[in-house]
Amino acid sequence: MKLLWVKFKDILELIVFKHSIFALPFLFSSMIVGSKLVNHTPWFGFKALILGIICAVSARNFAMASNRLMDEDIDKDNPRCANRPNISGRIGKKSVWMFIIFNAVIFLLCSYFINTLAFYLSFPVLFVLAIYSAFKRFSSLVHLVLGFCLGLAPIAGSVIVMGEIHIYSVILCLGVTFWTAGFDLLYSLQDMDYDKKAGLHSIPAQFGSKATLLISAFFHVLAVLFWLLFVWQVWGEALGYISLFGVCMSAIILFFEHRIVRNNFDRIDKAFFTLNGYLSVIFFIFILVDLLWN
Repeated sequence: MKLLWVKFKDILELIVFKHSIFALPFLFSSMIVGSKLVNHTPWFGFKALILGIICAVSARNFAMASNRLMDEDIDKDNPRCANRPNISGRIGKKSVWMFIIFNAVIFLLCSYFINTLAFYLSFPVLFVLAIYSAFKRFSSLVHLVLGFCLGLAPIAGSVIVMGEIHIYSVILCLGVTFWTAGFDLLYSLQDMDYDKKAGLHSIPAQFGSKATLLISAFFHVLAVLFWLLFVWQVWGEALGYISLFGVCMSAIILFFEHRIVRNNFDRIDKAFFTLNGYLSVIFFIFILVDLLWN
């Protein structure tokens, strides 16, 4: 039993399970808005809730494990990654492959039971999730590709609840994409020197820390603008002033995130996880309260 618990903790560390908090609130935000538009209530039912959660978790597990497997040759020489379970030998390559296949099957099965569109889209989604980490080997667009992977969550929410890709979910996807790319740029500052040495393509490695901070701030401005556009898109039908205030709160959090990182790169981890985790949850809470209020 003790060995099983140790292995379970190693898997959670492999996929950095605590970072699941980033995308889930945006999935739920999209689902409750979609339900409000078609059902006139934020509640979308237990079936959609359970299948949505399983799809989100299995997709992320698949993506993270695929990333770890693909990046083994890079991570083994990076001091920051040396203690990862697959690098230190706590989890073997065969086990990682089994974990990837298991989560892919779960994702496809759950998508099938959601609706036809979800099932058809599940294949290209897995493809995108599997290859995003390869971009760092030839393009600095890797940050935006990662952002798009998380940005798929709102689109998934629309597909699950409405059976279609509604325009509001595309706008919310763009907001999440630039939000994620922006904080990934800040996180990537930790690997700037190693990326240069290894010949990897990242914006910090290509353009330096000052340019990275500016580009990150620009991406976050775009994120806030798309979140405002998202609220405007369903204004009156679903959302109103409470959601608008939630977007303003999100903008304030991003401002403090940049202030923390700009003054001290040693606090990148705090800005990356703590503030962004708060932001996604707060965003969802304001959307939910707005829908319930109306």
